[in-house]
Amino acid sequence: MSQRNIIIDDTTLRDGEQSAGVSFSLDEKLSIAKNLDALGVPELEIGIPSMGKEERDSIRAVADLGLNAHLLVWSRMREDDLELCRDLGVGMVDVSIAVSDLQIQRKLGKSRDWVLKNIDWHIRKVLDMGLAVSIGGEDASRADIDFLKQVAEVAQNAGAQRFRFADTVGILEPFAVFEAISDLASATDLEIEMHAHDDLGLATANTLAAIRGGATHVNTTVNGLGERAGNAALEEIVLGMKRLYNQDLGINPLGLAEISQQVAAASGRPLHWQKSIVGPGVFTHEAGIHVDGLLKDPLNYQGVDPAELGRKHELVLGKHSGTHTVIQVYSKMGIQVTREQATVLLGEIRRFVSQTKSRPQSNYLESLYMRLNTNGLSTVH
Repeated sequence: MSQRNIIIDDTTLRDGEQSAGVSFSLDEKLSIAKNLDALGVPELEIGIPSMGKEERDSIRAVADLGLNAHLLVWSRMREDDLELCRDLGVGMVDVSIAVSDLQIQRKLGKSRDWVLKNIDWHIRKVLDMGLAVSIGGEDASRADIDFLKQVAEVAQNAGAQRFRFADTVGILEPFAVFEAISDLASATDLEIEMHAHDDLGLATANTLAAIRGGATHVNTTVNGLGERAGNAALEEIVLGMKRLYNQDLGINPLGLAEISQQVAAASGRPLHWQKSIVGPGVFTHEAGIHVDGLLKDPLNYQGVDPAELGRKHELVLGKHSGTHTVIQVYSKMGIQVTREQATVLLGEIRRFVSQTKSRPQSNYLESLYMRLNTNGLSTVH
């Protein structure tokens, strides 16, 4: 893939907070915004002005931080909503309008012609307010591609800067995304932004496919937070672009674990143990064959270097461990065991794990070793 300047527009503070039951306090919003900015995230979508005065005050408060990031807000394509976007200290409004025939007819009760006329009028209104415009194509994934090209043409002629292709209900797969974005990119000079939802577990894959297809901007959220199954995860896009395409997006991966933990706490959505990149267990190894290979050379079983994230591999004992792992774990505890001793210890460890459904901690391992020394190799019961 050719090297292009790909811009992440993180929407943790907008679509992330739209996740059912999530509400950030003002202090949490300010802290998350500052930390995202410190990581080097270039754009932040920070709220919905029409939600009320408190929301607008929080948007102004984020703007008053003087961040390096370019700030956006989200609005429906309604004159009264857009009026509320004035004087908030942001530079752009994502003006959202349904573009699929299904939503145009069944949600808005309107026609394609109505949509096109309103796009032109509302863009000009926002520009008169001194704000840049991104047209948010709601339900673009179910829209006719030729109509999307019309939308893009009208938006470009009216002065818009960007078109957001929204897979609103998360139904696309990467090949279809690549085709749609490639087709759209060939028909417009607008920036193209991909907004992927994870209903089928494909938000990150679809976002990467959009980049390959010509998208210039992509939406992410920390931990993939967002409505229903969430959005493309910031950490996955940053590491995916670096690892798969050797492209540095200018975002410091060393800070991803910290911002992940912060958003997990603020949202009340704990990380799954195996959440890619930032989950507590993603660099943890138990299986004997993996541990043996890892100890010989980390590259044997290392797709992502944990050091890039300020993390490291962890060896744990469990049902699938081998004697080599037992020796290594005890060695780190300052206890040297022979292979014969490790074999006996491993049998007890496997029984413990099967009964307790938890991994053995150091105090248990120490007591187990003491019993082995006391009772001999035949048994440690």
